[in-house]
Amino acid sequence: MSQVATKETAFYPRLEALTDEWMDLFGYWAPTVVTDTLEEYRAVRETAGLMDFSMLRKIDIDGDGAQELVNSIVARNVARLDVGKIAYGPLTDENGMMVDDCTVMVRAADRIRFCGANNQDQEIFREQAPSGVTVREFTDAMPHLCLQGPRSREMLQPLANQDLSNEAFPYYTFREDVEIRGIPVFMTRLGYTAELGYEVWVEEARALDLWDALVEATEPQGMKVVGMVALDLFRIEGGFIIGGVEYDPTVSPYECGLGWAVDLDKGDFQGREALARAKEETQLRLTSVTLESGGDEASGAPLAVDGDEVGAVTQAVESPYLNGKTLGLAKVQKDVKAPGTRVEAQVGENRVSGEIVDHPVYDPKRKRAKES
Repeated sequence: MSQVATKETAFYPRLEALTDEWMDLFGYWAPTVVTDTLEEYRAVRETAGLMDFSMLRKIDIDGDGAQELVNSIVARNVARLDVGKIAYGPLTDENGMMVDDCTVMVRAADRIRFCGANNQDQEIFREQAPSGVTVREFTDAMPHLCLQGPRSREMLQPLANQDLSNEAFPYYTFREDVEIRGIPVFMTRLGYTAELGYEVWVEEARALDLWDALVEATEPQGMKVVGMVALDLFRIEGGFIIGGVEYDPTVSPYECGLGWAVDLDKGDFQGREALARAKEETQLRLTSVTLESGGDEASGAPLAVDGDEVGAVTQAVESPYLNGKTLGLAKVQKDVKAPGTRVEAQVGENRVSGEIVDHPVYDPKRKRAKES
């Protein structure tokens, strides 16, 4: 992925006052820890947490044929999406290999909003856009925050001018008519934590106003600002993937857990023939594994069954949900991915016992996110 020097998001001035621990995430500064990782984790699992996700690339694709263009590039069938709906899935290259995992939002048949994490995305759309279709990248012009957790709706509703109930605002939909304390926002009902949550996009000029309004209202109710170390806990417990860890340009969607989102029956699209082959030929599959020890040092550890190497851990953490047990996402040979399969990990100089477990570990049916 091509990147410029690390940049500050519009919310950096507020975050800078809270922490001096930072990392580069997709070319932007992101806080690693704000208060305490376990405090931040508990807030999202029990009340709510606020995260800066402004570094995700945002692209508007507008004009007659916009939806058809996007459908010819991403592997998910977005031609069937109604206005107001969101679809998540892979964007692959001509060889069926991962470029990005992304969301597509249909504002109208000729107005598509796209969100990913790779600078190549906009280049791909621009190169293939027909006459009359415009491709506009606006990442910095519209930063966004995520409020995630079981009390996120309860905290947001008094600030909003619209009904945020499950019936009025279902999972994987978006709204363009919401204001938060009078600040116009673009709001989506999704997230990266396996909890009820919302993403709140705002014009750059109002970013700090939005931050202040949200923090003032939610912090007294137990909200914590969340860093990226805690986010790793949520994503691994919830089975969410990230570029550069579960996939790179040598990995197919079938290997990194996105095979379900490839629609080979929708007609021709970028990489379709290669993906049809990869569906049969790809031997590795994403799953979850628990180990007797290792913690984050188990990240990257080779995995073996009866002495034969069968895959590797992509990233591991000490999972609070599993009372500190080592939990990792892993890619293993598809014939050994059944839950209960005993494995052995090589963690440094140590051989550590473990097993393949149900994937994802936390709320596998996404009831907390979908039905709350």
